[in-house]
Amino acid sequence: MEEGKLRFGVLGGGSWGTAIVKMLSENLEHISWYMRNESAIRHLKVEGHNPNYISSVQFDVSKFLLSNDINEVVSSSDVLIFAIPSAFLENELQRLSVSLSDKIIFSAIKGIVPESGLIVGEHFHDYYQIPFKNIGVLTGPCHAEEVAMERLSYLTIACADSSKAELVAKVLKSDYIRTKISDDIIGTEYAAMLKNIYAIAAGIAHGLGYGDNFQSVLMSNAIREMKRFIDKVYKMKRNINNSAYLGDLLVTGYSTFSRNRMFGNMIGKGYTVKSAMMEMNMVAEGYYATKSAHLLHEKLKKKSKTPIINAVYNILYEEKNPKKVFKKLTEKLD
Repeated sequence: MEEGKLRFGVLGGGSWGTAIVKMLSENLEHISWYMRNESAIRHLKVEGHNPNYISSVQFDVSKFLLSNDINEVVSSSDVLIFAIPSAFLENELQRLSVSLSDKIIFSAIKGIVPESGLIVGEHFHDYYQIPFKNIGVLTGPCHAEEVAMERLSYLTIACADSSKAELVAKVLKSDYIRTKISDDIIGTEYAAMLKNIYAIAAGIAHGLGYGDNFQSVLMSNAIREMKRFIDKVYKMKRNINNSAYLGDLLVTGYSTFSRNRMFGNMIGKGYTVKSAMMEMNMVAEGYYATKSAHLLHEKLKKKSKTPIINAVYNILYEEKNPKKVFKKLTEKLD
């Protein structure tokens, strides 16, 4: 496979979708881009930038097929990179009247599909009959805002078919983007989902007034909890200290660009879930992931210890007092 012979399409007009289009545009002459917001498309065609997300990025729109018709973008693409928030993915897929069966699909979505309770790759496999060899995952550590500023960033591209992973890695690579490939498609996708939950926990801790000393203990426990959880779901040889796991966890837990940390910080300061979401005006994937991870953990025959996930779930969904929940959590960490 050669990238010049395959057509790429990006689905999603948010910050991460916009960043992915920026990365692709460094290497490709034609990209199809699905954005649901028709006014954003009109603005982009005239002004050359996304008016709503990382608007500092200026595009050569002559390279783009811009459309708010998902069928047009899917039909015109061989490789599809999905960057639609997991909570809205199935609703968008329901708009499809064309088949995905012959497409190569990469998920840049860091969450679980609520309708199925599955990570995105498994959802495409089980509900849309896409073979795992045609499904991949795109993970960090990499914030869209730093891609916009062309700060050096690293991506991990995972796929059961290494040639497809290498293909996508090649078209995303640039002077400011380093890429590596992995065969741990399930583990990297679960890690991308779980790190958002831990970032919310880090934000709650900050909002409650806990300092750097506690944050370091929280992150140390979080990576071990992540490993236990992923090993229960899909055990294979993996180094949890690699950047796709630990690196992505750290940047999401500590960065000021992290919307999940921001969301958690607001919860820790006393905001309700609804008020925090309204003020952010962005999707915090970790909110939806927390419920899905909790339900999945309950279904596992042999549960692992997940005190951090349990604490975040109790605060967000059981409306428990964050201060009291974290007081108990501090006694369970080491």
